[in-house]
This record gives sequence, structure tokens and C-alpha cells, in this order.
Amino acid sequence: MSNTILITGAAGNLGGLLANYLKNRNLHLLIHKKDVNNELKNHPNIQIFRADLKNKATLHEPLKNVDTVVHFAGVLFKAKPEKFLPVTNTLFFNNLLDVAIEQKVKKIILISFPHVEGETTPQCPAKGRLDGNPNSVHAKTRLQEEKCLLEKCEKAGITAISLRTGMVYGKGILMPDAAEWFGKHYLLGVWKKPTYIHLISKDDFLSATTAAIDNPNVKGIYHIGDDGIQTLQQFLDGMAKYKHFHKAWRMPLWMIETAAQVFETFSSIFGVKSPLTKDFIKIGQISYYGDTSRMKAELLPDLKYKTFEDGLEIM
Repeated sequence: MSNTILITGAAGNLGGLLANYLKNRNLHLLIHKKDVNNELKNHPNIQIFRADLKNKATLHEPLKNVDTVVHFAGVLFKAKPEKFLPVTNTLFFNNLLDVAIEQKVKKIILISFPHVEGETTPQCPAKGRLDGNPNSVHAKTRLQEEKCLLEKCEKAGITAISLRTGMVYGKGILMPDAAEWFGKHYLLGVWKKPTYIHLISKDDFLSATTAAIDNPNVKGIYHIGDDGIQTLQQFLDGMAKYKHFHKAWRMPLWMIETAAQVFETFSSIFGVKSPLTKDFIKIGQISYYGDTSRMKAELLPDLKYKTFEDGLEIM
């Protein structure tokens, strides 16, 4: 029997990207409110399930006969993440794990990020530790997810994998596309303090994730990133030069925090998305860089784009 893959958050940005990449495989796509694109709906080997991670009863059918789960689902662009992330990133994920264990899933892959270890740099990269002390709610709750994944899967005899992924870039990826829009309207701003970021092209991200799905010998924590060393400011400036939009204004931090407060207040009052939150700023100011030696040894020995300068053509 061929490997059946469940992708949660399949209507989201990265979840949808992986679903399209694997569309010729046997897929179960888990969605909540938003729908997947029409191309995915018309594949005979793809089943689409509308479910709710807070309700275990809705998860049994999507997880039936599934071999591998790739978990993306979550809430991001909403005001006051400190109020909902401890639920969506922990309780909801626990529900998914419990039903996956009941349904005898063989492998569960969590898409995570290096921030869970706190501040890291190219000189002192994240190593796959679980004793980090991150300062943002996003990173704290994702670390709790990782711990829960590894603990429950070990007891159940299921392969657990956490892919701590750097910032994914490329055309159609939400954050770089948003930066381009703001830059073209002379609205893109960034704080002055240089902040290291680890990057990975969408092509290499998809290749690494697919290798984690297919390779029966991988397990544990992997940092997914390219060979480039750059700051957030250098990345934005490089994008601006290549795409011919205004480079990011260097702004005092209080101004960016004020903008986040305005966005969150508007989001709370009108129930719309908040493209910027105070916790985004908190996590964004922290340098992050991962040790990719395990990735290169077991998942992706050869990068298609070794640095973002090499990958500007896919922006």
C-alpha cells in the first residue's frame, strides 16, 4: 500500500504549498474554514476533510489509514496571541496526536522553527535542544508542542520529527510577498538593530520536507536552512534592490510597536486579521540560526539555492 499523507492546514500558505507539490501522491488534506484551490479538489487521489482540531470526533475519519501526518495548522494573524496560542498550539495539537495514535499513524512531522531555543546566531547556532527559554508566546507554545510530540510518540512507538525551519522565501510565500507590497507602497519599515535570520528557499523547503516523509530512518529534530549568513535588514534590502521597490525604512522600535498596537486593536474590534502583533515584533527581534548538519546528512545533502542571493530568481 502506498504511503498516505495527511497535511493539516492544507489551505494555508505553507501547507497549501506542500499539498500542491505532493498532489500526485495519496493525500488527505485537513482544512477548517478556508478552502483549498480547485486543482487539488479535482485529483482522484486526494481526499479533502473539513475538521476542527478542537473536536476530536472530527479527526477520526481524516486520520483513517494515514501513514504520515505533516502538521502546519495554526492561528497566526490575530490579536492577543497570548490568549489563544496556549490553546491552539498545545491543546489542539494534543487532540491531533491522540487520534493519530489511536489510528496507528506511523510518522508525525511538526513544522517548527529555530526560535524555540531562544536567541541563536551563526556563531552559536541552535542545536536541537529542548531546554530553550524563548521570550515570545509563539516560540514558547511551539516548544511545548515539540516536547509533547516527542514524548507521546516515543511512548506510542511512532516516529516523531520536528523540522525547525528558517524563514521560507519565494514567490507566493506570505511574508516576503507582504514585504514586497509594503515596499512598493513606501511603507516597509524595520528596526535598526541587526537581526540574524536563517533562510531557506521554498524549493529546498519542499525537498527537505518530502525527504522527511519518505526516509524511514529519520527521526528527531532537524534544522532546515541554507548556507547563507545575513541579517533581516540585509535580506529586505537585497529583495528591494532585485524587485525594484523602496528599501525598508530604519525605524525606531517604538514606532513599529505602536503600529502593532493599532493593528491588534483594529483586529479585536472588527474581527479581522492582524498582519502585525506585538508578539510578532518580540519574536522578530530575536536572531535565529540553526545547525543544519543533520539536514545535510539525512535529508538534503545538496541545496538548490545555497543563499538567498542565489534564490532571488524565484522571488
